[in-house]
Amino acid sequence: MKKPLILVTNDDSIVAPGIRFLISVMKEIGEVIVVAPDSPQSAMGHAITINNTLHIDKVNLDSEIEHEYSCSGTPVDCVKMAIHEILKRKPDLCVSGVNHGSNSSINVIYSGTMSAAVEAGIEGVPAIGFSHLDYGWEIDFEPIKNYVKEITKAVLKNGLPDGVVLNVNFPKTDQKPIQGVKICRQAKAMWVEEFDKRTNPQGKEYFWLTGEFVNQDKGEDTDEWALKNNYVSIVPVQFDLTAHHVIQTLNSWEL
Repeated sequence: MKKPLILVTNDDSIVAPGIRFLISVMKEIGEVIVVAPDSPQSAMGHAITINNTLHIDKVNLDSEIEHEYSCSGTPVDCVKMAIHEILKRKPDLCVSGVNHGSNSSINVIYSGTMSAAVEAGIEGVPAIGFSHLDYGWEIDFEPIKNYVKEITKAVLKNGLPDGVVLNVNFPKTDQKPIQGVKICRQAKAMWVEEFDKRTNPQGKEYFWLTGEFVNQDKGEDTDEWALKNNYVSIVPVQFDLTAHHVIQTLNSWEL
């Protein structure tokens, strides 16, 4: 049987350990093409490049992969370039990650990893974003390998509804084993942000964004609860941002 064509991308750059691990797993499942940023693009959200040129370079970081490219743009640029310029047909699946750091709750809005998956979904390609709660560069990915494989195979087998992609987050595994998988909703949480104001030697002020993540959601069906209790969280994400439940209310305003 013909192997599925799998597009692999991320936002931590093409050399990040997370994407190299993901590539190694996808090679066991299908034919792999890699298009990923040439430098870190974390927290780029759904940004695209329109005021600068884009460059892609063929690289050979894995001798078993014929098509591997670094891209000067954002994660979303990488998906667009892959589908419209590099590939001769749409991939059967796009996987993004594994991100170094969680993309649970509100973080999905800022995430370049998830925006790459969402862009694939917009293009009609089933997509999964994988993220790990551990921000460390040298994560031991082996404990999550079977989960990545099984979730990927399940999506290839069953497909996803139009307009939906999966946001998969893994808990830290350095002290306690993974307890299983939970299908979750996105927790209601936010960043309470501050700006650290400093002055450079020339007397000009500059700022570093800092903040604290605050989970306001006490539900036990959320991604935050799952990760805190060492479960893999899977949240189905839709990119139709319409608040359908408010349409009737707005119609009553007689605008």
